[in-house]
Amino acid sequence: MKKRFRKTIKNEQTVFPVILQEEAGGGFFVANPAFEGCYSQGDTMEEALANIREATELCLEEAREENMQPVPRAISVHLIHA
Repeated sequence: MKKRFRKTIKNEQTVFPVILQEEAGGGFFVANPAFEGCYSQGDTMEEALANIREATELCLEEAREENMQPVPRAISVHLIHA
């Protein structure tokens, strides 16, 4: 039987779901629910997403320094009729 080995990718990235919300006064608010207090904002959707990526990287760095892993949380989207 042939053994199979997974390649380890040094720059492996973790994928995080984020929540993006348009603000009434303009701009966007965005949060990463994997980390408590990990949120940001931006004038455009692209800017907000770039900012949350940076905030997530900082949260990941802090978690690694404390030997902690991000808490996996189940996230689902539901549509309701009101």
